[in-house]
Amino acid sequence: MSIIMKTVTFIVNPLSGTHKKGEIPNIIGQALDKTKFDYRVLFTEYSGHAAELTRLAADSHTDIVVAVGGDGTVNEVARSLVHTSTALGIIPCGSGNGLARHLCIPMDIRKAIAIINKCNIDLLDYGVINDLPFFCTCGMGFDAFISLKFAGAGKRGPITYVENVLKEGLKYQPETYLVEDETGTKQYKAFLIACANASQYGNNAFIAPQASMTDGLMDVIIMEPFTAFDAPQISIDMFNGTLDKNSRIKTFKAKSIKITRTHEGAIHYDGDPIMTGKDIDVRIEPKGIHIITNPDTPEFIRQPNIFLNAFSEFFNNINNVRDDIEKQSRRIQAINKVLLRKLTNNTTYPNKQE
Repeated sequence: MSIIMKTVTFIVNPLSGTHKKGEIPNIIGQALDKTKFDYRVLFTEYSGHAAELTRLAADSHTDIVVAVGGDGTVNEVARSLVHTSTALGIIPCGSGNGLARHLCIPMDIRKAIAIINKCNIDLLDYGVINDLPFFCTCGMGFDAFISLKFAGAGKRGPITYVENVLKEGLKYQPETYLVEDETGTKQYKAFLIACANASQYGNNAFIAPQASMTDGLMDVIIMEPFTAFDAPQISIDMFNGTLDKNSRIKTFKAKSIKITRTHEGAIHYDGDPIMTGKDIDVRIEPKGIHIITNPDTPEFIRQPNIFLNAFSEFFNNINNVRDDIEKQSRRIQAINKVLLRKLTNNTTYPNKQE
């Protein structure tokens, strides 16, 4: 009985992330199950090359194309595979690896290849923002602004990202947005608006903890303006997967939305920034791409972290105290106004009876 082998093309971006890629062909040769797969390894040479190589592979009916790189490489490969029979595989080698983390693909190269060996393929959703496909998240506002800063930085990695966030975050000015969905139009003043097909930006920063790639819907996240006092709680909630519980966050699900903002500016799709106009259309394309997924996803992978929960409780308690102080302060101010008014009346009309 002959075994029908699947054809696999590995597309390696040598510039993505912070790790050298020279040893990857050897690792693939050692770890890939060659009784199941006939494979080749190609390196990209310029921006857009991954998309070209992927289209050629899909046109020749290659069974699987594996993106070896970060979220930008994954997006470039994946957008050339939508609505084809060729499946996307991922070996995460980038700075954030948002889609790989959502799908519980191991960060270790050999373990990621072990997932490819299992060849569990699901038909999943993807998103489109102004005709640009995204597979994890897209957005506008502060996250798009930071994506521009990050893209222009001389070095990559989470430290650079955090440096930009801390440097720019507190001076960023929120914008006003009109958001139209199936239920109507609402106006928001927002720090950012994100649309999520998957749950996180990368590095386990969960912008949409409840997002699913199989429900035909995107999670829309509206982050309202906040103070420096709120920032630690928002950060903890994001990394703890509880951001949707934060009082500064508004969330809803939709098949499509139209957003109108007051100024032209940046948007991002899977972390790649681009300048665009005031009108932004976002939609979900249900079951539009085949992706190799982890069939043995550990249930604990997205459970809240005990230590982060403790910090979350701490900052929540501080916020409660602050809210109480603000309420008491408003009451005291109201009482002072009444007393001042009475004192003024009695001074002006000393014989007036109350």
